[in-house]
Amino acid sequence: MGTRKPEAVALSRLIKEKFIMLELAGISKKEVITELAEAAAGSSRLTNKKALLKAMVEREALGSTGIGNGVAIPHAKIKEVKDFILVFARKAVGLDFGALDGEKTYLFFALASPQEKVGMHLKILADISRLVKDKFIVERLRKARDKKEIIKAIAVFK
Repeated sequence: MGTRKPEAVALSRLIKEKFIMLELAGISKKEVITELAEAAAGSSRLTNKKALLKAMVEREALGSTGIGNGVAIPHAKIKEVKDFILVFARKAVGLDFGALDGEKTYLFFALASPQEKVGMHLKILADISRLVKDKFIVERLRKARDKKEIIKAIAVFK
């Protein structure tokens, strides 16, 4: 009886057009996180938007999810999420999100996960981190003209 490996969930299967925001309006970290939680609330997989927002803000207070290279991955694991929700959003002018490299953040991948699926939550975060290490993909995501181009850029990553 070995330990079970979490099943793979491709980022391209998680990302949906309705969870892509081409331009965020928020001008502060809290406003952006609120917009991301609002977008996730469009999913029937989330039963309580306020719980998600609270958890994401609390997670951000532990340390910035700005991983550098213009990218942040705000995330939370809560019981009010029935299955994974991935939101992608952009901010053309960039935002001081407290990123590790001190640079502005332009791309946001928000992940809402079921509380009990810790292994898969960590794997998805790692996959996003690997995806955005590629400067060409980051540039493609920043310059994409529409949601379909964003999905294609993410789908390239295996």
